[in-house]
Amino acid sequence: MSDAEWAVVRPLLPVPGWLRGRGRQPEAYCHRAKLDAIRYLVDSGYTGSLVEYCLAALALVLAIVKRSDDMRGFVVLPKRWIVERFFAHLMRSRRLVPDFERSIASAEAMVYWSMTMLMTRRVARPRPSRA
Repeated sequence: MSDAEWAVVRPLLPVPGWLRGRGRQPEAYCHRAKLDAIRYLVDSGYTGSLVEYCLAALALVLAIVKRSDDMRGFVVLPKRWIVERFFAHLMRSRRLVPDFERSIASAEAMVYWSMTMLMTRRVARPRPSRA
């Protein structure tokens, strides 16, 4: 988090109880470090066991495009737009937004239905004639 971002966010965070004289124990980590950790988990959300799962179960090599720490502002990351567009299509299916599904198989079926709706709309879309 840049100093400018921290200057905007800091006044919005609650003051810890020990700083207000309420006798609580000081926090182990500062708020900025906590926010930096959360932000790190969010730009790398596709990492973790997903990479190993893709290789073991699907025989696919999952390449994760990460944003470097020295980038400032909006920067187009290669192939990242494909994933983000896919998630946007899924979120158009209302049932998938709050994650109502109780089993993986049911959630997977809803993803298939969502993608089927998208593809049938594309196929049925009138095409301009080429002259």
